[in-house]
Amino acid sequence: MSQIPESELILNHDGSVYHLNLHPYEIAPVIINVGDPDRVSMVSNYFEKIEIKKQKREFVTHTGTYKGKRMSVISTGIGTDNIDIVYNELDALVNIDLKTRTIKEKLTSLDLVRIGTSGALQAEIEVDHFVCSRFGLGLDGLLNFYKLANTQEEEEIIHAFRKHYPNHGVLPQSYISKSSDKLFDLLSLDSFAGITASCSGFYGPQMRQLRLEPARLDMIDRLNSFRFGEHRITNFEMETGAMFGLASLLGHQCCAVNVIVANRITQKYAKDAEGSMHRLIKMTLDRLSTL
Repeated sequence: MSQIPESELILNHDGSVYHLNLHPYEIAPVIINVGDPDRVSMVSNYFEKIEIKKQKREFVTHTGTYKGKRMSVISTGIGTDNIDIVYNELDALVNIDLKTRTIKEKLTSLDLVRIGTSGALQAEIEVDHFVCSRFGLGLDGLLNFYKLANTQEEEEIIHAFRKHYPNHGVLPQSYISKSSDKLFDLLSLDSFAGITASCSGFYGPQMRQLRLEPARLDMIDRLNSFRFGEHRITNFEMETGAMFGLASLLGHQCCAVNVIVANRITQKYAKDAEGSMHRLIKMTLDRLSTL
């Protein structure tokens, strides 16, 4: 098997992967992803034991045990560009022999779960409630750099969405990927479920207007009104689409759960976002501990 060149798989002097600064033994098979580095300790404070604490740039990692289950929590920072780094390097840690720079014959599938915050796109999804993503809809363009093979169901949904919300040759081509059935069934109880759209920014890409006018003033209405059978777009944020797409390509299980901190239809903002986040973290940890 051919070696992966040093320029393609970059390692630090101690043999750890470049951005995450991690060795294979420092991550668990169950990995929680959060955007905010400060949220890592919010999660790991629930652990009975923490064995690893590492940080490089915005990538903070804590690995420990919760109810006897070994887990890691890793901050990704904001945006799908960071997801491209984190998911490729997590996969390298378990599926590439870093010493020989060769892909392993037996591949490992990780359980990857995002715990984050999000904005609702349906009026009845109130702030401080939870959404579990059935599909990740990428409006950012990242997965267009990869050969994403869709199922027939995914192809039908994305074809309908592109017709409903054309990019007019200016915006990135949209893409879609489904969550893990196993993780969705485990985590979706007591949550709204639907399609989560992922954007490449917080202001213009989510049609927030301060001093600059967004190119597409119909974005919120278009996302709100999209329907395909039972599927609708429930919320948007900045990571889930890339997570689902990369996890699917790499053979990992992936799901995302979000606290709704803003409703873009009713224009309300959460009154107790931190308390709601703690409730979501505890609920998610309890369920993941049963894997």
